[in-house]
Amino acid sequence: MKKLDKDRLILGLAGPVLALFVAFALTSVVLLVSNRDPIEPYQLMVENAEYVDVQVLIVNQAGTYFLAALAVAIGFRMNLFNIGVDGQYRLAAMIAAAVGAAIDLPGPLHIALIVLVAMAVGAFWAGIAGILKTTRGVSEVVSTIMLNAIATSLIAWLILPANLGVQPEGSNDLTTGEIAESGWFPGMNVGDGGVVYGFTFVAFALGIVYWFVLNRTRFGFDLRATGASASAARASGVDAKKMVVTAMLISGAVAGLAGMPLLLGQTHTYSLSFPVGVGFTGITIALLGRNNPIGIFFAALLVSFLEKTSASLDQYGYEKEIATIMQGLIVISVVVSYELVRQYGLRRQQQKVGEELAAQAGKNESRAAA
Repeated sequence: MKKLDKDRLILGLAGPVLALFVAFALTSVVLLVSNRDPIEPYQLMVENAEYVDVQVLIVNQAGTYFLAALAVAIGFRMNLFNIGVDGQYRLAAMIAAAVGAAIDLPGPLHIALIVLVAMAVGAFWAGIAGILKTTRGVSEVVSTIMLNAIATSLIAWLILPANLGVQPEGSNDLTTGEIAESGWFPGMNVGDGGVVYGFTFVAFALGIVYWFVLNRTRFGFDLRATGASASAARASGVDAKKMVVTAMLISGAVAGLAGMPLLLGQTHTYSLSFPVGVGFTGITIALLGRNNPIGIFFAALLVSFLEKTSASLDQYGYEKEIATIMQGLIVISVVVSYELVRQYGLRRQQQKVGEELAAQAGKNESRAAA
């Protein structure tokens, strides 16, 4: 491996490692200030992770977070901040569940229909922000935040019994009705530990597709080039506006898939208890993973580990919100640590250039003297 590649690898790892170290250190300080043991909660979380059922929960949650983070990362690579992943994911899951419950098809076709509907809804909702940006100059940050709120209200209206919703007898919950068994995605049974959602493996496989498209195709090059410099991309013949809309459509489509592991693997319906905030967690994971599928994979596992292993901390006198505090600190630490690493990398690069110029000047002087 070349020295430059080694330096790039070290700098790439330094950011997330520093962020995690700072986050854990600051969380320990919070525990100390609260007169709590700063080490025991971590030990308890590691012990909880030794149970097979907890491991299954971690993997399943990681699949959902991985898809949400991929959706965010696609926007990031285009220099777009798609904060609307949470609304896109929930609206897509809700409508896909309603369609899946209303239609009965042979197994593969039923599953394919639900997945395609979820992707189409997610792409449509994200595409609104893309069109607003390219035609009216509206920041995608503002539009996606507003679309999140609209999605929440739209879901609340659509799930009413008078529309697409169903209220189970004797329950205050509202659902979209249960999807027939032909629309269930088979998973991997791990005995007493439960079942790993089958769509979780699809989620991780999409990471390979993401890497290949971005790094081995012309479309991926155009997307990255436009994100780096829209004016330079236009000069090379790339339609920057078209790329913005396309990136938002793809980001939304992937966001729509984020609800599929849970919907097709466990709940088989959308209800008021369907998880919220997945899209915002995806932002944390995309940042921590530096938009790299491998980094996102491990970041998703880490965040899932923190959530699932902290659920029983209150039994030992520790608030389970410790994991939430740590996630928040990770976000802050990621931003700060990456900037510190970036500045160090620039200084390091400048130093190397100076050393090379000095060495070249020395050689020229030696030749002149000879």
